[in-house]
Amino acid sequence: MSKIIAIQDHFRPALPQVLNCKDYDQEKQLLERVEQILRVSGVDRLFLELSMEQFEANAKKLEEGGEEVVAGVRDVERYIRHSSRALRCTVLKNLIGGGYRKMSKQLALTALYRWFCGCEDFGTIKVPGKSTLRDYAHWLPPEQMEKVLTALALAVGDADRAREIGLESELDMAVVWVDTTCLKACIHFPTDWVLMRDGVRTLVKSILVIRRHGLKWRIPEPEEFLREINALSMGMSAAGRRKPGGKKERKRVLRAIKKLSKLVEDHGRRYRDALDAHWSESDLTRKEAEVILRRMDNVLEQLPEARRQAHERIIGERQVASRDKILSLYERDVHVIVRGKAGADVEFGNGLFLAENAEGFIMDHELKRERSQGDPKWLQQRYPGLKEKSGGQLCGVVTDRGFESKANAQMLDRDEVFNGICPKDPRKLSRRMAEDEVFQAAMSRRSQTEGRVGILKNVFLGGTPLAKGFTNRQLQVAWAVLSHNLWVLARRPWACDQQAAAEAA
Repeated sequence: MSKIIAIQDHFRPALPQVLNCKDYDQEKQLLERVEQILRVSGVDRLFLELSMEQFEANAKKLEEGGEEVVAGVRDVERYIRHSSRALRCTVLKNLIGGGYRKMSKQLALTALYRWFCGCEDFGTIKVPGKSTLRDYAHWLPPEQMEKVLTALALAVGDADRAREIGLESELDMAVVWVDTTCLKACIHFPTDWVLMRDGVRTLVKSILVIRRHGLKWRIPEPEEFLREINALSMGMSAAGRRKPGGKKERKRVLRAIKKLSKLVEDHGRRYRDALDAHWSESDLTRKEAEVILRRMDNVLEQLPEARRQAHERIIGERQVASRDKILSLYERDVHVIVRGKAGADVEFGNGLFLAENAEGFIMDHELKRERSQGDPKWLQQRYPGLKEKSGGQLCGVVTDRGFESKANAQMLDRDEVFNGICPKDPRKLSRRMAEDEVFQAAMSRRSQTEGRVGILKNVFLGGTPLAKGFTNRQLQVAWAVLSHNLWVLARRPWACDQQAAAEAA
């Protein structure tokens, strides 16, 4: 394990005294407690250790590639300082909400936020910009963030360590409330012909970039393709299904879109191959060329299937199975999730598993890349992790009726864990509600889990995450869960609150 060079806390400037503002006092208390939790629980040190492991792995990778890497003490100190700042800046961004640009502005304006993030504030104020803040949010991969979350859960579930942090008591991890939801992806509604429009636009814009950097081959003006696809798109939108002759018109326009997309695809392949072979004749570096190549390859690979899918649904009037549909050319790991709820009958995204304790602390979560096999099997997969993260205290699992299965009941009975899974049979549910007071109380508490899901998605994730790619969305969820849990802990009763109340009495 790498030796960690400690960042000296006494370099932080003293905060100015602010009077007559209760909201500021509450915000200050919240951040001071979050800072104490990070430091005393060991989360801060673990984050730095994982960051140093990644630093050494990256240096080793560069050396294996033939590059000379010389990292002195100052380089290591600088990296550790940035690692510490990455943890606090990303947590703060999730606590206050907003984008990276807003976060940078808030740091420049607010001394309290600069103190929490450890920014330089000695005469000249220096804060990270939006690009640096974005790099901070991707400092560790999702699997490393999972270690950080587990360390926090184990720390606050232990009585001695919880009191050392300053909490009045440890968290009760004996009973968990489990639910699943859909985390929507940032895509437009996956209309079939719109996929072809997206593909044409991406290829034409890539061709324009290649031509602008010095590689040109004779084709019609690329802008004409954009004008034509836009006109056809408006024609498709105008040809409503319920209009007289609308179905026939939609088929005619789709044939024109298919023909145009095939033409643009052929030009795109020519330009793609030319860029790959002759990139040195342009003013692009190889890495810049590879960015364009990846963008074009992604569309060229999927465009034929998108045409077939649109043909099947609009011209052939045949259904395409959800598992075979392309929902977005740019987000491959997105699925159709049928929820059957008002305003959300069908959603497009990934399944999200959440398990919280009685006090709202999220003990376990998972954003699923693959299509979910169903809530019952998902609970079976996450059950061993729930036992580990509860510190061996788990003695009850409460869920809605979607998790009920014979296998789950046997799994809980085998470990002598209270079965709080809501039965699907209304008669069985009524009987348990009438006879079992513990089950009745667990069901009454279960409604709060719905609120917890809403808080995480709408407050800490800002609704629909803007991150592109499954790994980035997975990482954004991990940061949101960490920030949420710190927020929950900072608002719980602390020993100092009890002492202050006794002194006031």
